[in-house]
Amino acid sequence: MKKLIFIAAFLALTAAMTWLVWIRPVPQPGEEKKPEAEVPVHVAKISRSTLRSYVTAYGPVEPEPGASARVAPAVAGVVSTVSCVEGQSVEKGSMLFQLDTRAAEIAVAFAEKTVERQQRLVKIEGTSQKALQEAEQVLAAARAQMAFLQIKSPLVGVVTKINSRAGEAADLTTILAEVMDPSRLVVNANVSSAELVTLKPGQSAEVTTADSTNAVATSVIYASHQVDSKTGSGLARIGLPANSGLRPGQFSRVRIVIEERPNCLVVPAESVARDVSGGTYIALVDGDKAVLKPVKVGLRDRNWVEVEGDGVEADKTVVTEGAYGLIMTQQFATRIRVVNE
Repeated sequence: MKKLIFIAAFLALTAAMTWLVWIRPVPQPGEEKKPEAEVPVHVAKISRSTLRSYVTAYGPVEPEPGASARVAPAVAGVVSTVSCVEGQSVEKGSMLFQLDTRAAEIAVAFAEKTVERQQRLVKIEGTSQKALQEAEQVLAAARAQMAFLQIKSPLVGVVTKINSRAGEAADLTTILAEVMDPSRLVVNANVSSAELVTLKPGQSAEVTTADSTNAVATSVIYASHQVDSKTGSGLARIGLPANSGLRPGQFSRVRIVIEERPNCLVVPAESVARDVSGGTYIALVDGDKAVLKPVKVGLRDRNWVEVEGDGVEADKTVVTEGAYGLIMTQQFATRIRVVNE
C-alpha cells in the first residue's frame, strides 16, 4: 500500500514539473501592463497682444539729400584766406574761403571810373546812353567777379573737411571743403523688390546699430519706385531725429512695420510645432495631460506667434519646451509633469 502511495506521489510531482517547465504558456512582454510615463514639460499662458509684421533692411547712415555739400570755387584763383576750421558750425552764407582779389579789385576800380566818366559826358551830351549802359554792365560784371572770389557756406551745418590751404591754386574742379548738417540724417537702406512694394512714407520704423542696443524710433520718408536690375533691390529712406546719436557712415539695421494686428491670441514660438504632414499644433494642458490642438498660425513677432483654433482661448495653459516631442508621439493626450511651476 505504501508503495502505491509513493508511486502516485512521484507521478504527481513529475507531472507538475513537466507542466511548469514544458507546458505552461510564457507570458508575452506586451501582456504585462506597464506604468504610464510622465513627460516633463515647461508651460506658459495663452495671452492677447498686439503683433506686428516687419520688413528688415540694412544700410548706412548718410546726410539726407541737400543736407551736405562739397564747396568749390565758381572761378579759378589762388586761396588767400581760409576762414574756417574742421568741426566749426557755420550758417548759410558764412565766409569759408577768400581767393586773391587783387586783379578783381583793379578791374572793379577801372570799371567804376569808366562809369563815372560816362555819367559826366551824358550830362553835357558828350556820349550816348548806350555807352553809359555798356559801362554800367562792365562794372556789374567786375563786381560779380569780385563776389565769386568769396566762397561761402551753401547751408547751415558743420565743416567736416578742409582740403585747401592759403596760397594754393584752385579751379572749378577743386573741392575746397565739405559741409554737412548733422541734424538732417537718414538711413539709405536696400530693400528687396518683393518687400519694396509694401513700403510707403509714414510707416513706423526703428533703427539700431551693431555698437548700440538702443533703438531709434522713426519712420519711412521715401520708398523708391525703381529696382536695380543688378541687385533686385530698391532704395528706402528712413529719417532720423536730430538727437538720434547716430553718425554718418554707421551701418545700421532697420525694421519697418508693414502690418499691425491688435488684441490677437499669442503663444510663445516654441509651443508651436509641425507634424510630419506639415500641420501645426499646440499642446493644451488639461489636468495632468497635454491635449493636442490643431491651430492656424498667423503673424510672428520676435518670440510670439499668433494662433487660432477650436478651444484656443486666453489664459489657457500651453506646453512650451517639450511641445515638439509631444506632437511627434502622434498621441492625442499624453501624461505630463510640469517642471517650471
